[in-house]
Amino acid sequence: MAEQAVDIEGARVSGTGRFPAVETAPTDSQFLGRARELKELRADIGRAGLNTLAGRKAPHARVLLIAGRPGFGRTALAEELVRQVADGYPDGVLRARLTQPDGTRVPVESAARELLGELGHPAPAGADEDDLSEALRKALADRRVVLLLDDAADAEQVDALLPDTLDSLVVAVSEGPLTGISDVRPCTLGGLDTKSAVALLERCTGSVRVTVDPRSAEMLAEVCGAQPAALRLAGGWLAARPAVAVADLAKQLRAEGGDGPPLAKVFKLAYASLPNAAARILRLLALAPAGLVDPHIASGLAGCSVGAARTTLDDFVALGFLHPVDSPLPQYEVPGCLQPLLWSLAESQERPGELQLARARMLERTVRLLQSCRAITETDSPLAREKLLGMPKVLRFPSPRAAEEWLRIRRPALLAAARLAVADGELDTLARRLMSQLVRAMVAHFGTQAAAPDLYGIHRLVLDVAERRDLPREQAAALLNLGDLDARTGRTKAALARYRAALDAGRRANDPYATGRAMESVGGAHQELEDYERAADWYGRALAQRLARDEREDAARLYGRIASAHTYAGRYGEALRNWRSALTGHRRLADVGGQAKALSEMARVQEYAGRPEESLRTCQEAVEWARRADDTRLQAALQLRLADTLERLGDPAAARLHRVAAGRLLGDELPDAETGETETEQGPDACEIRSASAKD
Repeated sequence: MAEQAVDIEGARVSGTGRFPAVETAPTDSQFLGRARELKELRADIGRAGLNTLAGRKAPHARVLLIAGRPGFGRTALAEELVRQVADGYPDGVLRARLTQPDGTRVPVESAARELLGELGHPAPAGADEDDLSEALRKALADRRVVLLLDDAADAEQVDALLPDTLDSLVVAVSEGPLTGISDVRPCTLGGLDTKSAVALLERCTGSVRVTVDPRSAEMLAEVCGAQPAALRLAGGWLAARPAVAVADLAKQLRAEGGDGPPLAKVFKLAYASLPNAAARILRLLALAPAGLVDPHIASGLAGCSVGAARTTLDDFVALGFLHPVDSPLPQYEVPGCLQPLLWSLAESQERPGELQLARARMLERTVRLLQSCRAITETDSPLAREKLLGMPKVLRFPSPRAAEEWLRIRRPALLAAARLAVADGELDTLARRLMSQLVRAMVAHFGTQAAAPDLYGIHRLVLDVAERRDLPREQAAALLNLGDLDARTGRTKAALARYRAALDAGRRANDPYATGRAMESVGGAHQELEDYERAADWYGRALAQRLARDEREDAARLYGRIASAHTYAGRYGEALRNWRSALTGHRRLADVGGQAKALSEMARVQEYAGRPEESLRTCQEAVEWARRADDTRLQAALQLRLADTLERLGDPAAARLHRVAAGRLLGDELPDAETGETETEQGPDACEIRSASAKD
């Protein structure tokens, strides 16, 4: 916006670039009109459907449909209805948006995942649409909620998210009917009634001009088609021009003529009155990911300062071009009804190269913010601190908590930015940097497990770019990451397929790390599938590569993995031979902890093999190495194992002494003799070890 006061067709702009305040500030806190529609919708909740009349049980929750074109207040009506009936649904209100402002359909799996997250049921990474829909229905089975599905693209989207319980209510918003869903009677919206339309104008412009000339206000409402979005733009235009009469605007719009929709006419007038700099920022907002804007996004798109962008965005709210988002951070939304108009302007008034440059600036700004977001968590790294201090102040976060809050709030827009960058196809270098920084920031602030669903989607995008650009090394990395996430969520066969594909990509890239990692992961997948012979074979292939490259630490670890596969298969001689090799490797590396663990596992295998005396001696040696390694938990676990062995050998007194020693090491929180973990810490690996012991 201009830095000094200017006059634009009678509009006064303050010295800071802000439009002057009006007598009554625009607000959406008080709902206007739609009394008839609300009454009909509320009555429809208890109406007997066709299934009930036919004596059949209704197949799903009652669905209320609010239909109409964007810009006619569909979502506002839905929110008001939800507000009025919410008390009857004690488990709360859930919301999901099924179409992005740019018209992109939201996949059902994404919507279901978000709803499950709101319910406190995080879904496993990579789960498909059917699994997530079923999980959502189960989560809602014993709840009484209102589910608001905004901007549904079609009946299939809504049907996949419907609760089976009749105790819940679904309010769907759509442009047309939802054919295929039973017992749905649409409430179709047109314009507001005249009284409500005039009241909305008054709210935007202030009461004086409307009060002194109510007929002109009614005429303006008619010219605007009583459409709320058009009325807000008209009201914002008038609010910026206190000297202009309502009748003048009504006449000007009538003079436009033509058969175009009222919203397009009002938008054209409002846009034409903007200063050049503001007009350019507005049309570039068509590029905002998911229609979500903050000062940094606007600054990156337009190449202006963050402060100027913030001022301009606030002005756009006053003018009706943007909706403020209820958020601790300044955030705005481009109304879906304006998105096509903005995109048309951007394409007609900006050269393709300029649009691409604006996208690149926005993505580069996002990358730098993500770098800053991650760097502030690395408080012990002098390099990270130096890098952070080298960034402009406007890109720095005051604290790790502030960075995490920004990341959480901006998460939908950041994920959308990654998807758009990949879909663009011409900004792959920036897209790869963005996704790399997004993964690192999410892991730093949320942890790998909590961020896994988002990470899965990002890694799939990385794979898309790598395949498009024929980058085998990055293909291998993405496939390995996806395989790991599949493995963690129990989709072992899918993980195995990913790992094999990663191995092929790693070989094409001549990348020894990727091939070795892939071979070891293939072995791990076979072990999980209880194909221990193949597991040991693949571990052996990975070991041969590590030995050839003299990677001793990895080699020692792989000897242990081979030994574990042989243990599961009951080949205890082979298991002991490989554990001895692992022990030798740890000794050469002077790895005291590794020696203690290898000896511990050798003692376990000797016990499985029916050689308790050898197991006792090995376990005693392991205790000494665990003491040297200062591994109290392993010491305690080994003391318990010694106690168990001594009891089997007929020496209960000595067994009691070892149990006392274990208790002294860890107090009352005794570890499991098999795993070295307390009951609260035992995970799936502990179950695996116990099951192997039980089988043998």
